[in-house]
Amino acid sequence: MSSLFDKIGAELRRGLVQIVALSLLRERLYGYQIVKILAASGLETEEGTLYPLLRRLESQGLLLSEWDTHGSRPRKYYELSPEGRAALPKLEEVWRDITGAVGRILESDSPAELAEAEAK
Repeated sequence: MSSLFDKIGAELRRGLVQIVALSLLRERLYGYQIVKILAASGLETEEGTLYPLLRRLESQGLLLSEWDTHGSRPRKYYELSPEGRAALPKLEEVWRDITGAVGRILESDSPAELAEAEAK
């Protein structure tokens, strides 16, 4: 049973990482920094999950990236594109709507009462 909960938890985290990564990338960061920030915040994310997500967000036009080769090793830095900056507040609003709805459902003693209240 623990394995099932681990899988469901991992799916939930993967869904959250997208908006969290966009929020973090209001400033220029490289991938490993993002992994460390997420871990320090209690949202453990593997690099194998994060990097494909960053590439997808970049291909969607929400992120910009740039290699920095001046340090001891090359690092690819990411930050929001102008489109990403415009999209982030809208995504945050969607996030608030979703978390509000989920909170109401989880805290409800009677889901049927929620449906009745909505109908009124």
